[in-house]
Amino acid sequence: MKLWQGRFDKALSADADAFNQSLPFDKRLYAADITASVAHARMLGKCKILKEEDVKRIVEGLEGILSDLKAGTLEAEGAEDIHSFVEGELTRRIGDAGKRLHTARSRNDQVATDFRLYVRESVDRATELLKGLVLALVEKAEGALEYILPGFTHLRKAQPIRGAQYFNAYSEMFLRDLGRFRDLRERVNVMPLGSAALAGTSYPIDREYTKELLGFAEISQNALDAVSDRDFVAEYLFAASLSMTHLSRLCEDTILYTSDEFGYFEIPDEYSTGSSIMPQKKNPDLPELVRGKAGRVYGHLMAILTTLKGLPLAYNKDLQEDKEGFFDAEETLFSCLTIYTALIEKLRLCPERMLQAAGEGFSTATDVADYLAKHGVPFRDAHAATGKLVRYCIEEGKTLETLTLEEFRSISPVFGEDILRAVTARASAEARGSVGGSSHKAALEGIASVKRRLAAF
Repeated sequence: MKLWQGRFDKALSADADAFNQSLPFDKRLYAADITASVAHARMLGKCKILKEEDVKRIVEGLEGILSDLKAGTLEAEGAEDIHSFVEGELTRRIGDAGKRLHTARSRNDQVATDFRLYVRESVDRATELLKGLVLALVEKAEGALEYILPGFTHLRKAQPIRGAQYFNAYSEMFLRDLGRFRDLRERVNVMPLGSAALAGTSYPIDREYTKELLGFAEISQNALDAVSDRDFVAEYLFAASLSMTHLSRLCEDTILYTSDEFGYFEIPDEYSTGSSIMPQKKNPDLPELVRGKAGRVYGHLMAILTTLKGLPLAYNKDLQEDKEGFFDAEETLFSCLTIYTALIEKLRLCPERMLQAAGEGFSTATDVADYLAKHGVPFRDAHAATGKLVRYCIEEGKTLETLTLEEFRSISPVFGEDILRAVTARASAEARGSVGGSSHKAALEGIASVKRRLAAF
């Protein structure tokens, strides 16, 4: 029998019942539902709304159900949702005392509380996985401290950079993601239980006591808002979407840099796949899959925003659509963070190829212009002179590193012998010592900065 069946003469039709059900997906909230129900029962006992013997039987019954569900000896089935299942199973086990559990609450505040408990735990899990990925990137940065590779703009070689600076750049992205999840945890850690259906309850409940039992930081201040608020779901999906964006960018770099055309990195065999027809192929399927899954998470974000945008106060059944997309996005984020952390840990770097590539494409031209500017030539004039030098190299089939001092001086007499070292890729990277730059000192300070901020999570 449905919890709400008393109002109706006829039972819900089979097709409507199947369409209305959420148990197939919301059953994963069982631990949160039972945890919240235990706290609610204890609060009812403390406030003398329920007798202590009933509270004792309810708590023991709920704990038994939780244990059986975890052990797999009990299956959540045959009910409209997980909340109905737990209450029905409790009543089956302990009799009429189980029917008293729902006193002073509604499924509206019950669902909102359960989901917040679940999302809070998911935020903590996401935080741990992001921390693991940043640690893997830090380790890669420390190992690449002496490596020089090309930096790109417009996917064209721009200037030489240090390997540590490159990996630190992705650490910065994921540190921002960690900050977003930290902020979200504060907003999700608000307890709606006690709001009842939408207007509060006439029972003399103690919401502060329930809050303490469930570890919430605050209680909601408006019952209408509390039962219909799913901002925390949208915010989680936004944070997950940005994390997937950053993962996807890292995937794109990995796919490019492990190609024959670049050859800066190599994905180990255990994280690569082959072709069914081309024996020579070593495909970056894992980075491609992660890159592809980003759009899946974006879709769930758009879905919840679309669901929320037209809802009148307070609760509406549309809000049942908040969970399936969330659960899928959560699983997608967790699996992608886990596999990519493992891949980054095993990723092999090819320092000779990186250094060779860093010196190609006139990537030290800015150093030539800076050299002239530092010797008194106005930067715009220095820029023009360097452009002429690059054109000369193209015409003569030379690089900046292979030019003689006389050839430099044919463009400008300001050049001295030290220009011959300044145009090497390593010297170019080392020259940029500003905070966040590519010099050894700046990159080392960048690693220390990442570690320091990571420790705050």
